[in-house]
Amino acid sequence: MSSLSSALDSACVLLVGTTDWVGTLAQTLETDTGATVRVVATADEALTVYHEESVHCLISEYALAESTGLQLLRTIRAETTTTPVILCTAAGNESIASEAVSAGVTDYIALTGDEAWIEDSLERIERAIRTARRTETLRDRARQFDAIFHDSRSATWVLDPDGHLVRVNQTAREMIEHDTESVVEQPFWTLPWWPRSNGIQSDVRQIVEKALDGTFSTAVITRTEADDSPQVSELSARPVRDERGSIVSIIVEEVDITERVDLERELRQSEELHRVTLNNMTDTVLITDDSGAYTYVCPNVHFIFGYTANEIRELGTIDALLGDDLFDRDELTDNGVLKNIECTATDKAGREHTLLVNVREVSIQDGTLLYSCRDITKRKQREEALATLQETTRDFLYAETRAEIAQRTVEDVSSVLGLDASAVYLFDVDGNNLQPTAYSTSMERLNGPPLTTHTDPDSLTGYSFVEDESLFFDDVHSSDRLENRATDLRSAAYIPLGEHGVFIAGAADVGLFDDVTRELADLLAATAEAALDRVKRESRLREQDRELQHQNSQLTALNRINEIIRDIDQALVQAETREEIDRAVCDRLTADDRFAFAWIGVIDPVEGSLQPRAWAGAERGYLDSLAVSVDESESEPSKQTAATREVTMVTNVANRLRQESWRKEALSRGFHSVLSVLLAYDEFTYGVLTVYAESQNAFDETSRAVLAELGETIASATSAVERKNALVTTSMTRLEFKIEDPAFVLSRLAQEADCTLSYHGGVQQTTDGVYVFVTVEGAVVDAAERVATELVAVEEVHRISADGTEGVLRLKLAQPFLALELADHGAVLHSASVDASSANLVIDVPDSVDVRHITQLVTEPFDNVEFQSKQTLDRTSSQSLYSQFLDQLTDRQLEVVQMAYYSGFFESPRENTGEEIADVLDISPTAFYRHARTVQRKLFSTLFDDVGIPTSSMD
Repeated sequence: MSSLSSALDSACVLLVGTTDWVGTLAQTLETDTGATVRVVATADEALTVYHEESVHCLISEYALAESTGLQLLRTIRAETTTTPVILCTAAGNESIASEAVSAGVTDYIALTGDEAWIEDSLERIERAIRTARRTETLRDRARQFDAIFHDSRSATWVLDPDGHLVRVNQTAREMIEHDTESVVEQPFWTLPWWPRSNGIQSDVRQIVEKALDGTFSTAVITRTEADDSPQVSELSARPVRDERGSIVSIIVEEVDITERVDLERELRQSEELHRVTLNNMTDTVLITDDSGAYTYVCPNVHFIFGYTANEIRELGTIDALLGDDLFDRDELTDNGVLKNIECTATDKAGREHTLLVNVREVSIQDGTLLYSCRDITKRKQREEALATLQETTRDFLYAETRAEIAQRTVEDVSSVLGLDASAVYLFDVDGNNLQPTAYSTSMERLNGPPLTTHTDPDSLTGYSFVEDESLFFDDVHSSDRLENRATDLRSAAYIPLGEHGVFIAGAADVGLFDDVTRELADLLAATAEAALDRVKRESRLREQDRELQHQNSQLTALNRINEIIRDIDQALVQAETREEIDRAVCDRLTADDRFAFAWIGVIDPVEGSLQPRAWAGAERGYLDSLAVSVDESESEPSKQTAATREVTMVTNVANRLRQESWRKEALSRGFHSVLSVLLAYDEFTYGVLTVYAESQNAFDETSRAVLAELGETIASATSAVERKNALVTTSMTRLEFKIEDPAFVLSRLAQEADCTLSYHGGVQQTTDGVYVFVTVEGAVVDAAERVATELVAVEEVHRISADGTEGVLRLKLAQPFLALELADHGAVLHSASVDASSANLVIDVPDSVDVRHITQLVTEPFDNVEFQSKQTLDRTSSQSLYSQFLDQLTDRQLEVVQMAYYSGFFESPRENTGEEIADVLDISPTAFYRHARTVQRKLFSTLFDDVGIPTSSMD
């Protein structure tokens, strides 16, 4: 169907009728071809469409409403015989076919009802359209030839392939007195048009014979008119070929060029005068008559206007060149001359020039008005460029970024420099390169998309920037540093913008940078550089302002947080229980709309859950919506912090709203940002503090760090409260553990010395270090002392007492002792019994202290820890007396009496004298006895005061 489509794609087909085949044929035409299909039912509708639209083929069925296809055919043929009309019918006969052919039908299709009728119909429609178009083309060509043949401005002859005359136009008939019919079929060069003298017949025969050989040829001939004036004509002979390439005729045409020859002669006569005159003038001179028609055009007219003299004349009157109403004719009549009339004119290339025109009345060779035109375009452009630069300078005052200045510079290049290609490369300090910040579409078209350029002297851009040197090229291809040799850029300028970058301007033409253009380019670049300097200074000031504002904002936020911290610290000092601490923290965080909601959850390591312990603020059922389990994969901030032991900060709850269910619950309660911190101190976790705010980005790194420190402070306060309450509690839990790990310093000493060690609370912590008193049994004390000296964990060993295989050693430890760590958390290492295989520890834990924390303290640093037993004890009176007595002693007094006790000073007989103990303590004997008597007095005072006996009565 491709051959059909080529003829039908641009055709408009009109179908007339209502039978089924009409719709089928219309659908096929629309589906299989690109034809425009119109379908109507009646002849009247068909005529309306035919007259309103350009119909290339009309197809009608025979029987129409109130008419027939034949009547429609006759109506169409009454108007035109060229439009193809096809008559289709399924009930036709020879009579109808005969009438249709007589009426001028293009084709008659008898529909048979088989499937092949569609394709056959399409082929016949295509053939009818193609034939009609070919016929119309031939007719057009014939009309065109007749129009040329009968042109009265030239004489035309048609010759046969033998060179004999066949046809002649009217202009040629009028040139001779003979009857042209009598010379038909005669050799053309022998006919009366060509005199035998001057070799004219020979010239005519020569061009005809060349045409018969298939070559177009011309000749100039001269006849003598009746008035003896010469007539110069140009004769041409052109061969005409048929579709097979055979020459079927020769067209000979004669044009009178006498006037042109005369003008050329006159021109040559005045040429020398004009040359001398115009060689000494820079202006263009034009002379016209009163109507504005040119009588003289100087040869240098192209310098300003780009036209030749003939092209200037072809433009018409001078008004087409310089514009209407250039001057007042009455004023010229009065003054005789008008000077310095400013106007604009467009040259042949479309460029606009500004002219100063002087008009003078003259009388030269039919001319009455002389125009002298001086081109002041450059001067005007410079003035306009300076005005544009002033506007650019004003606009630069309001530019806030380097990119704005670069873009405005590129936009002004066309008006300031008259160049269409430009670009501004700005220096990127971080990348140490020049980046194309702004460029014109012409620059991209001529030079390709601008690329980032390195700041090295190998490229023109880099060289101009590094060397701070302006470069101007009449043709940039002459430079060895040109990187893009395929560029269409010719004239080019590279001007550095100080430390900011490089300005580039150019065009596809060569040699456009004259002195004025260079000066303007330098001015534009200097203006842009000054603007970039200003923006840089202002940018630094704005950056300083932003930094100052940021610092002020940080300071304000820090002051606010510090205020919260101080408020919480005061509450922590006053709190006496862990519940008071938790409640005070939540209350202070949500007071005065500081935060929307805060809560503290406690981690249950056994159940792996996080249980709310205290909260304050707009809770709104949020805690009920949370699952209790704690998992590292959990994204809810409090649970994530509990699982990872890291601070969790969410600056925008709305992010990932559909991926994490907790965000929907939080957002529905107005929480937009969250911060969760761990309450941990000395490797022990006391819970998780989570704070919610009603605005996004309510927490920054500063608040994150401060609240993380607050978490440690809260945990430390909680630990301190537990220790304090442990001292006054009336009941406790006694835990027993068995440790089989040499990492315990006493186990290592017992194992290597092959002895049994016992500890009963003898520990000292001084500024010098940690001292522990242990009793050695089952081995020579000297051996135990020697082994202890060799242990890395023991810095110093002092024998307090010894009796064969039993004695007391004071060990100065190089690392923290378990008893002190337990004491820091409110528990007491009551005793320790250690042999070569294991260590049995007895620990007393007050009810106010979490037993799990103490268990963790024992099990984490050691391997192979076995829990032995657990029992509840009541020490109401003894604990009170113990606490009361210890509160009265100084650290030094406690150290002295403890040393005396373990040295056997209070035994009878004494195992060590006071002087010996004083020597160990590095104090005088007097000081030792004074400390010992003071401790005894305080002990008795506490004992007797507790039972109600006044100390004064003991004096």
